[in-house]
Amino acid sequence: QVQVAESGGGLVQAGGSLRLSCAASGSIFSVNAMGWYRQAPGNQRELIASITSEGRTNYVDSLKGRFTISRDNAKNTVFLQMNSLRPDDTAVYYCNARISTSYSRYFYSDYWGQGTQVTVSS
Repeated sequence: QVQVAESGGGLVQAGGSLRLSCAASGSIFSVNAMGWYRQAPGNQRELIASITSEGRTNYVDSLKGRFTISRDNAKNTVFLQMNSLRPDDTAVYYCNARISTSYSRYFYSDYWGQGTQVTVSS
């Protein structure tokens, strides 16, 4: 089995920073791309940043310059550094990882964390 778990959410004032972490664990053979999504109340879940196993990153245009995604391949962990936070960044943030398992080494599936709440007060 594979587990993906986020941490680091919370309440922060506008202009502040938070760093989210997401660790994948279990019967992992390989982790391909990892990404962060967010879902605000009444909105669809949207991809905001992704990173390949080689470290290539991609961001939604509206967040470039404020959010930074990074990863530690040795620990199967991805991070999201969020700076200059605004009230409209309030959402549940989800981690996604494309993983192959030790019993199905060449077949990748998407795994999701349970989400972590980020609330930015004005």
